[in-house]
Amino acid sequence: MTPPVFTPECGYIAPLLLAQKGLLPTVPFPYPMFLIGLGTMAAPLDPHPLLQDYAHPQKVVTSQWLGAKLGTPDVRVVESDEDSLLYDLGHIPTAIRIDWRRDLSDPITRNVISPEAFAQLMREKGIRREDTVVIYGDHSNWWAAFAFWVFTLYGHPDVRLLNGGRDAWTRAERETTFAVPENPESTYPVPDVCTTGLISVGDLLESYESSQLIDVRTPEEYRGGTSDDASSSTVKSTLRTGHIPGAVNIPWDSTVYPNSNFRSMDELCEIFGALDSSNPTVTYCLTGERSAHTWFVLRYLLGWDDVKSYYGSWAEWGNMVGMPITRGGRPL
Repeated sequence: MTPPVFTPECGYIAPLLLAQKGLLPTVPFPYPMFLIGLGTMAAPLDPHPLLQDYAHPQKVVTSQWLGAKLGTPDVRVVESDEDSLLYDLGHIPTAIRIDWRRDLSDPITRNVISPEAFAQLMREKGIRREDTVVIYGDHSNWWAAFAFWVFTLYGHPDVRLLNGGRDAWTRAERETTFAVPENPESTYPVPDVCTTGLISVGDLLESYESSQLIDVRTPEEYRGGTSDDASSSTVKSTLRTGHIPGAVNIPWDSTVYPNSNFRSMDELCEIFGALDSSNPTVTYCLTGERSAHTWFVLRYLLGWDDVKSYYGSWAEWGNMVGMPITRGGRPL
């Protein structure tokens, strides 16, 4: 597999995407310490053997590695949960809270926050552009993966997920605290938008028939149907149920063990073995968060070059007039 390279716009991305964007590779990977535009990588890679089989092991850390790095000036820990109140019940020492509803979502339009708002959030949280950011959360990193996706959308050079998330930390009976860190305000610059991991509804409508679509919702949500047999969350948020024609159903949580850790490389390859890793691939769910989790698995654990998350997901597709929809347990 060809190694990723660094670009100031999007951080480390695959050469195929660089060719599509007309950009040239500048820095080879991997090295324990390497240039990333504004400085060197703040923290070394986690050498844990279980991570080394993944395509991009630099994007995942273990609780052992993070425990040894707590308090390091260039490492910032972020907790992002579905239930934001979990942070108040105890969190990893030095961790700050980023609430996906309040902090990462635009307060008026249904969208993520703007580049200017993201930069301001980073300044308020004391996160610098050169910091290594480790994100973790509840529900097998469901919402932490979405926060990771937003950080990637705005090209933060070094962002990683804690394998197993909050569950892994508490299961190991590691220290937690109620103390909220008071980090000095940073000078985070307004970033460019890196769209390599994002697809809009307009672009998807034009390309869905030739793209490889993965619906990561539950089988019930995927099948659709009436309000009696479809998922209650889908019925409440959309006018129509079903799935995008051609999409296969691979639930997002099939990629993690019951203990919330990511499955092994061999198991992930088996789960997605019927698909072609070289084809343009789009993941979607109901509102874009579970989709980001599978996007992370495909992009960084399996190393697929061309994979995008459809942030609008079914909440957008299922509410628009005239959109193609299929119901039942088959793609078409």
